[in-house]
Amino acid sequence: MEALAARLSQLDAHAEGAIRVVAFYDTLMRRRVDLPALARSSAGLAECVAGVRLHGTGRVVRASPDGADAPAPAPPASASTAAPITLDEEEIGTVWLERPGPPHPLDEVLLDRLAIAVAAVVERYGPARTTMADPALVELAVSSDCDEAGRARALRLLGFAADLPVRVAAVRSELPLDRVAGLLCPGRPVKAAPLAGVGVVLATTIATATATGTATARTTATAVPLDRPAVRLPAGVRAGIGASDEPARSWREARTALRFASARQPVVRHADLGALALLAEIPEDAARANCDVAAIARMARNPEDLETLDAFCATGSLRRAADRLHLHHSSVARRLEQITKSLGIELTQPAGLMRAGLALTAWRLLDD
Repeated sequence: MEALAARLSQLDAHAEGAIRVVAFYDTLMRRRVDLPALARSSAGLAECVAGVRLHGTGRVVRASPDGADAPAPAPPASASTAAPITLDEEEIGTVWLERPGPPHPLDEVLLDRLAIAVAAVVERYGPARTTMADPALVELAVSSDCDEAGRARALRLLGFAADLPVRVAAVRSELPLDRVAGLLCPGRPVKAAPLAGVGVVLATTIATATATGTATARTTATAVPLDRPAVRLPAGVRAGIGASDEPARSWREARTALRFASARQPVVRHADLGALALLAEIPEDAARANCDVAAIARMARNPEDLETLDAFCATGSLRRAADRLHLHHSSVARRLEQITKSLGIELTQPAGLMRAGLALTAWRLLDD
């Protein structure tokens, strides 16, 4: 690339110069170079400092004619010529030259081709590992009302390759949205954005560029990698993970799974719910009118009884429930005896245990 730049710099700028600049960038694009290589090559060709800035991530790449990186705020006041970077008719960044003195005749052509090359790199390599994104694009990506062409465009503008599946998870947290996304998708590129009280994060399974961003949202959504990672979230954070590779459906599944999350099980995958997911479709009035659900609601006024029933339903064993509650098994037995009377359900029978577990889950969905 350096040799090519040297040859072009010796050509008469008024004799097929523009065509040769186009050929120069066509060569770079065929070689699939990254942003730093584009900036260095452009600086060498222009014989002045060249820079690139991406709006979505705030990433700045600035290089001097000798090929050295030259970090600086961008675009700097010293920019002699600048041009927008556009992708699908949307401006995603800026490129510029810092030439002392007046612009050269081919600077405009050079920046135009540099902007096209940068857009191709952004489209090819995808999003930063953890970064805030445009909420409007994220909304289109997970909306069930968006057509496939619009969804594909939104995902591409966010930096996701068309051939990579995207799964979504819904999260409740007071922590910064980018931090939660990073915990759910360790080492993965993700996009995050708050959206009308709900945050959304999208991710791929292939790491590319790096950047960071922050936001706080009470309810968030995040895409997760496909290999079912062991997720460890801070206290108070809840997550529901969708199962579908189709973003809109995965987002619906994720919101359903989130309703099943609890302190005991803070991360719930929709794929693991199976038939339990049907409980989320029961009308609220019908659920509240059910005698077992109503009994759970009355019992919930006593947190100890609720905790004991939850532990017993989760383990199906008196001793394992006692271990989970850090109590002697005789104490748990006395509590369960009282709960059995209160609910009118024989918890020692498999059918009764299943009935109590379903009622407890239905009540939690109402409480949610």
